[in-house]
Amino acid sequence: IALPQRRRANDRGAIEVVGARLHNLKGVDVSLPIGGLTVVTGVSGSGKSTLVMDVLEPALRSRLAGEVRGGEPFTRLTLPKSIHEMIVVDQSPLGPTPASNPATYTGVFDRIRAIFASTPEARMKGFTAKRFSFNQAGGRCAACEGKGFVQIEMHFLSDVYVPCEVCDGKRFDRETLAVTYGGKSIAEVLDLEVDAALDFFQNHRAIQRTMQLLHDVGLGYLRLGQPATQLSGGEAQRVKLAAELGKAEQGSTLYLLDEPTTGLHVDDTARLLEVLDRLVDAGNTVVVIEHNPEMIRCADWIVDLGPGGGEEGGRVLVQGSPEVVASCATSETGRFLKRDLKRARKAGESIA
Repeated sequence: IALPQRRRANDRGAIEVVGARLHNLKGVDVSLPIGGLTVVTGVSGSGKSTLVMDVLEPALRSRLAGEVRGGEPFTRLTLPKSIHEMIVVDQSPLGPTPASNPATYTGVFDRIRAIFASTPEARMKGFTAKRFSFNQAGGRCAACEGKGFVQIEMHFLSDVYVPCEVCDGKRFDRETLAVTYGGKSIAEVLDLEVDAALDFFQNHRAIQRTMQLLHDVGLGYLRLGQPATQLSGGEAQRVKLAAELGKAEQGSTLYLLDEPTTGLHVDDTARLLEVLDRLVDAGNTVVVIEHNPEMIRCADWIVDLGPGGGEEGGRVLVQGSPEVVASCATSETGRFLKRDLKRARKAGESIA
């Protein structure tokens, strides 16, 4: 992935924490510029997640809610008034059961149900949008209650899910499945991959926009109704990111992400970077915990922890632009960046 054309200048202040002490953090002072892409780096166990998710996240959440907490693990925290909201996009599941899926999580399923309810056949039969919900009685399969599967309890092992024999995993009863839009039943639409749905709903701008966002974060291969239990942590995180991108952009939001590039091909990493850049260019602030060298080299600002893991970590080795970090001889991240930026210059890449 090529270097960005420029490192975005910091002229809007910064989130600052002074004297952060928790687990192996040794009273660190950190600055996170507003309106930029900041990457928190360091070897495994150096204190990245502790700093971002255990120190900053709960403290910032309480301040944004106007709450006063005592016994916080730092001396001082400064939050600029330009930040009005914080969104944590982590790798936790979209939902606890297979009933949750990308279509329901992003809200696009409500629009799809409305389309089916508006078909001539549905209107003739008196079907409303509720008829096409697998969470409500009336149109769902009565045998599996719209789950598409039957849960078998295993006394000494994890529960097992098997397809419903009545609806064959389609979740709906025969009369509901008989209603079609574009030649497809509601179950067949849920079985579409995101990229296929992008073409299928080309005349429905709101649905197409959501599909495009899922495609942009590298999830074009997911099925709309793919159970949440079948998604990896990284996939769940990117579904959440796409859902947030679909909301009205306020330009005053802080986004926290924990290793979103885990398991991604370099092409998908490039797509994800484009999405994060769009968030920043809209006036938001993005802070990412990362090991991925492609993400690190494209950051506006880096906070590098180390020098080792566990008790050998918990210190800020250097913070600044990638060019500044590259000059730090004690940083593993700096050593990588020094070699990488040198190769980039030889290839004719440059930063304005």
